Amino acid sequence: MAYSFKVSKVQNSTAGLIVFFAWYVAASLTVLVMNGSLQDVLRTSASVFVSVLVFMSLMFLVSRVLKRTDIVDAAWGPAFVVAAFAAFVINPYELHVGLNSQTLVTLLVTAWAARLSFVITRRLINKPEDKRYVDLRKQWKGNESVNTFLRIFVVQAALACVISSAVVHINLSMPAILGVFACVGLLVWVIGFSFETIGDWQLKRFLSDPKNKGKLMTSGLWKYTRHPNYFGEATMWWGIFIIALGTPYGWLGIITPVVITYLLLFVSGVPMTERAFKAKPGWATYKKQTSKFLPLPPKRD
Repeated sequence: MAYSFKVSKVQNSTAGLIVFFAWYVAASLTVLVMNGSLQDVLRTSASVFVSVLVFMSLMFLVSRVLKRTDIVDAAWGPAFVVAAFAAFVINPYELHVGLNSQTLVTLLVTAWAARLSFVITRRLINKPEDKRYVDLRKQWKGNESVNTFLRIFVVQAALACVISSAVVHINLSMPAILGVFACVGLLVWVIGFSFETIGDWQLKRFLSDPKNKGKLMTSGLWKYTRHPNYFGEATMWWGIFIIALGTPYGWLGIITPVVITYLLLFVSGVPMTERAFKAKPGWATYKKQTSKFLPLPPKRD
């Protein structure tokens, strides 16, 4: 019965995402056509995608040299930086580095990507290739290199462009001074960045203690949410979206936090992590007492 409920919940969330995409595409096209800016947006968006694709293609070549596909994980954050800078450079208006939303979000994305890439790269050093990619290659038919490039690096490039839509929208807009939306968005972003950074640091310190081998992390931020790092990740992108609201048609950036929150909650974040935690002692109690995503006071029996 519980399994049926979980499947139904995932199916409902997927259906909701499909409905959201249908609305988003229809609303976006309507606005762009009415403003006569559809061709310009398609052209600039294509330029951003090409920039990210070139970067990911270079990373694919690096992965061939290193003989490990998981290098794509370290390239994930920098791909957003490439998208942000590409949009910043090709902005059709007279745009300069300064106290504006464009400079702000570019710096925020760069800070996020630098931390993420550092953490992942440090994790990859002196460790064998991630088993997920090894298993994927075993399932594929045809040329392994072509499959790896198209199914992993190209897909990651496309996904990075979709998720960075809010950043790209901001950086392609008219220069906007740091107003209320920028300040509120920055505050939300800082909260998210703090949750992700502190949560990861607390977990790393916990796991480095031999006494905690096989145990669950249930203290610090992990006392209030089972996934403070994922909550922080989603919160940062909601902050970026709020900053986007200070630009013309900033609501178009809503696709960014919606997609990343969906992925974290139902695809690659929470579900994969919790499957790995299920076998650990005390998981049932921890799961019952601790909020899944949003930080909340622990429940008491």
